[in-house]
Amino acid sequence: MIVMDYRKALLFLFVTVFSITGRTQEKWDLQRCVDYAWANNISVRQADVQARIAALTYNQNRLSQYPNVSFSTNTGTNFGRAVDPTSNLFVSSTLLFQQYNFNVNGLLFNWGNVRNGILSTRYSAEAAEKDIERTKNDIGLSVATTYLQALLAKEQAKIANVQMDISRSRLADTRKRVDAGLMPELNALELEAQYARDSASYISAVATAEQTLLTLKATLNLDAGLPFDIAEPPVDKIPVEQISDLTPDVVYQMALQTQPQQKVNDLRIKAIQYNLKAAKANLYPSLNWFGGLGTNFANPNTKFLGFNFLGYKQVTPASPVVNVNGTNFFVQEPDFEILQGKKTVGEMWRGWGTQINNNFRQNVGIQLSVPLFNGGTARTNYKRIQYDLKNAELLKEQANQKLKNDIYQAYQSAVAALNRYNASKKTLEISQRSFVLAQKRYEAGLLQPIELITNQNNLFRARIQALSDQFDYVFRMKVLEFYKGLGLRL
Repeated sequence: MIVMDYRKALLFLFVTVFSITGRTQEKWDLQRCVDYAWANNISVRQADVQARIAALTYNQNRLSQYPNVSFSTNTGTNFGRAVDPTSNLFVSSTLLFQQYNFNVNGLLFNWGNVRNGILSTRYSAEAAEKDIERTKNDIGLSVATTYLQALLAKEQAKIANVQMDISRSRLADTRKRVDAGLMPELNALELEAQYARDSASYISAVATAEQTLLTLKATLNLDAGLPFDIAEPPVDKIPVEQISDLTPDVVYQMALQTQPQQKVNDLRIKAIQYNLKAAKANLYPSLNWFGGLGTNFANPNTKFLGFNFLGYKQVTPASPVVNVNGTNFFVQEPDFEILQGKKTVGEMWRGWGTQINNNFRQNVGIQLSVPLFNGGTARTNYKRIQYDLKNAELLKEQANQKLKNDIYQAYQSAVAALNRYNASKKTLEISQRSFVLAQKRYEAGLLQPIELITNQNNLFRARIQALSDQFDYVFRMKVLEFYKGLGLRL
């Protein structure tokens, strides 16, 4: 029996390590798991980013109702031939210039385009906020589902451990009787085989429990290498509403008022309705007002130094004539050279204040814009938004139908789960009584080991089935409670 002792030692070491690990690491309850998933799940974070973008769009549209104000100034130098901004004449010298402009314009009337656009983006921003809540609900339900699966796997591992302990205890007692010559060796061998099967079942159950914990960590977006375990509230202590309080009609009517997806659909429809009004306003004229102030300064870089007289130009047939007493005389034009020099930097800025004052200008007025033809863009956009509204209404109708179908299916599943659970509880009760009687008959020598093993296996399967049905019932009820708006409670 050296091999059997080695197996016992190895199994004892595995169970001890597993138990120590479970005791030393911090355990997470459902609320902590859900909170962590909300803070770290990528889908939730993406929904939050989209909500922030929608809020920025709303704030930008809200500011669009105020006038536009701008101020500009520039200072520079023109080289070569250029227009002098103070005289609007062409000059061929380097020119220093400076300009100041202040402009303001705003909307007087545009048939509610801006106002409806603001309301549209406001409802879109609210829908994006509700979409975060919808994503959180979906993630929370997914976490709760995986959490219950992990809890079920751990409970099944405990039942497998109890089954293994029973087989080990029965094998030890039978071995003593065989060694004393009170029972044949076959009895011990059959129980030893059963103990080996129960040990394998326990190891498999522990592995399944560990795998479900890894699945839960992935749902939480938690590093797979970090220590992690969950709290284990007794399943019979988990609060569950009465099935009579969760009839599908009542739950559906409450879900229409509480479920974020339905609120998101309503808000998006409102956003499109106001967007449609804004698009319709673009088909009509709009009236705007404007005003502005401006001035400028310019100065060439050359200055007048004087001139040199060079004589008179040669007379040509094209020269001008003057008539004196009936006689025409050609006029000789004087020929002179203009002397110029370069201005210093200070001289180029001379007269700045005078020019700024003399060139000061103001304007104010109103502008009427009448859309005559723009390739059908405005009207096509208006029609497109009408179809968007119709599509949003159909999506809402589809979502409500799906919600109603899901609730009715959840209710039927909960009723079926309750019936299965009641049946499995009765089966477990009968299996327990049968095993107790079989155990007494075996101890009295009136029952073969194989028959005792059969009863023991039946009890094991009944326990596993009853536990599985109980968790399934709790999960189905939690889904109904979720649709009713009661949140997630364990």
